[in-house]
Amino acid sequence: MFSGLGRLVVRRPWWVIVAWVIAGTAVISLAPKLTSTSDEASFLPSRYESIKASDLQEKQFPQQQNVGAIIVFQRADRARLTAADSADVRKVADRLARQKIPQVQDVSAAPVAPNKQVQTAIVAMPKLNNPDDTAQQDAVQKIRDDLPSALRGTDLTAGVTGSAAQALDERESADRAGVLVAVGTIVIIVVLLLVIFRSPLIALLPVVLIGLIAPLATGLIASANELFDMKTDSSIRELLTVVLFGVGTDYILFLLFRYREALRAGEDAKSGMVHAVERVGEAIASAAGAVIVAFAALALSTLGMLKSMGPALAIAVFVTLLAGLTLVPAVVSLLGTRIFWPSRSWRAEPSGAGFARFGALLARRPAVWALASAVFMGALTAGALGYRANFDLAGSSLPKSKESMVAQRDMERGFPAGTTDPSSVYLDATDGRPLDRAAVTALQKRLRAVDGVGSVDPATLSKDRRTAAYEVVLTDPPASDDALDTVRTGLRPAADEAAPAGTRALVGGTTAVYVDINKAVDRDYAVVFPVAALCIMIILGLLLRSLVAPWYLLLSVALGFGATLGATSLLFQQIGSQPGLMFMLPVIMYLFVVALGTDYNILMVSRLREEAREGREPRDAAGTAVRHSGPTIAAAGVILAGTFATLMLAGNATLSQMGFALSFGIAVAAFVMAMIFTPALTALIGHTAWWPGHGDRGRPSPRTPAATTAPHSPADPPAHPPQDPPGP
Repeated sequence: MFSGLGRLVVRRPWWVIVAWVIAGTAVISLAPKLTSTSDEASFLPSRYESIKASDLQEKQFPQQQNVGAIIVFQRADRARLTAADSADVRKVADRLARQKIPQVQDVSAAPVAPNKQVQTAIVAMPKLNNPDDTAQQDAVQKIRDDLPSALRGTDLTAGVTGSAAQALDERESADRAGVLVAVGTIVIIVVLLLVIFRSPLIALLPVVLIGLIAPLATGLIASANELFDMKTDSSIRELLTVVLFGVGTDYILFLLFRYREALRAGEDAKSGMVHAVERVGEAIASAAGAVIVAFAALALSTLGMLKSMGPALAIAVFVTLLAGLTLVPAVVSLLGTRIFWPSRSWRAEPSGAGFARFGALLARRPAVWALASAVFMGALTAGALGYRANFDLAGSSLPKSKESMVAQRDMERGFPAGTTDPSSVYLDATDGRPLDRAAVTALQKRLRAVDGVGSVDPATLSKDRRTAAYEVVLTDPPASDDALDTVRTGLRPAADEAAPAGTRALVGGTTAVYVDINKAVDRDYAVVFPVAALCIMIILGLLLRSLVAPWYLLLSVALGFGATLGATSLLFQQIGSQPGLMFMLPVIMYLFVVALGTDYNILMVSRLREEAREGREPRDAAGTAVRHSGPTIAAAGVILAGTFATLMLAGNATLSQMGFALSFGIAVAAFVMAMIFTPALTALIGHTAWWPGHGDRGRPSPRTPAATTAPHSPADPPAHPPQDPPGP
């Protein structure tokens, strides 16, 4: 199959290129815009209590004002506020309210804090239904621009925080992050490819080709989102950049290394590319298949952000796979050996290469190398025991110097930390009768008695008097573990117990959303992980025709996952003192490390099988496979880890955690799992590794030159350099 594909592409390269241009133009011109959201509540299904509470609020209290932003006032000298200062706060609030800023329903001064340190003004805004609407963020920017003149002549300073203010700061941070990630990714790919191949054409090849197919992949993802009514997480753009460029560069490297190997063995440029596609095509397709099914498994997630992220990344990898097997060979076949210009190192393999020496060491003592790599990964896995989930995607992703973060810290000098985002409790009559006043008051008293509750405002009744709404301010920050515990073990049980017969109690708000997300993630761990693992094992079994190898290959990937989670927890929680890791990081990390890590395992084990089919014994096959596939895996691992590491340039705690975890996981997958653990364990298991298909049995293919698999010695004469055929 792949031999035929290679011949077709090499014989008709211009047809392939034109087909890609036509397909790309059609998709890009017809696809809708790719939209995203950072509203965690929009990702939960309707069966969760926090979503039921939100729906009830929209039905019974449509006129209820939403706290879009909070202006935090304090004296410039940090002294206690005076009566005159409070009067100035009211004047500023009234002035802003009279300006009729779009999306601002009202600006009203709140009472001064009990300790007189700060005072706030509440900026009421309508509930935001369209996550792509930036009108409220623009309103916050207008308030920030007007505050200096409004405060002139007073002793006050002020800052704006709250959900709309955080969204504005996050948008500005994300725009910067996107530019840094894109530039950093391209620079890393170009520099590393220049170092590896010493060819500017190869260095620019991934940047140009993947840069051209990226809009095509984005258009397909946007179309799928619109077709299936999916919402995309706000971090998807940065992830798409590194996935497309990182994975795409990997597949280009797999192909180019095998192409160069065929040229060194004496094949001409055209037949060498056909040989490369034939030999590495199955490994690339299987590796991409593992990544695609792992990403697609996220469609089983409860959370909308993961449900949409998985198919989006799967589409991106599928497009990259098609380009790697068709567009890349077509372009390279047109260039021939000129692709390596000005370097001539492609003509002969360097003698005494480091990977040849390492392969020989591993072949002599596979048990030592297998044990050492397992101990290394196992020791780091112990660090995963300290993992804590952090649900504050907006707050934790912002630099501490952003105005919304500074103003929030200032406000906490005088008010409970939960003031910025109160929880909501609703008492709703299910029997159709109006609520009893005594029951409404009794519930308020019961809620006030819950540990972790700072205050409970008197209930607001709906027009039909069948629903009562309570605003509950927690003493802890809305996304903290303590706040989540208050809602999970205090507020919800207390509300349920106090609700009289014929009524129901619902707890909503951001903290309740985080509690439900936590529950949903636990469910996803139990479903998505096993399904992804099973699919990858099936792919490995079909590729290797073995029931044995997939088990220890997946074991190696599981150790790599544990080591990555442990190292990330140690770095960010123990050393960096962060409250926890992004709650969905283990899911993303599992899929990236397992799926992309399996890429390298597949490439290595495919070469192990190929060497065994050539008649080599297990240890000799392991050493030779490391010698030939080691440079490819090392180069691909360094580049992919480097592209993921660019996420750390964003100045964003969430993306920094993701960048470190994924880059570290890829490095472990390439240099520990695929380079050491897999070949060493395969050498120890021997022929049994290929049972029952015995994929190690076979005769040398008549198309395979002897120089491809026979070890070179320093005394070997270099292969005769093939000449390009005339013309392209």
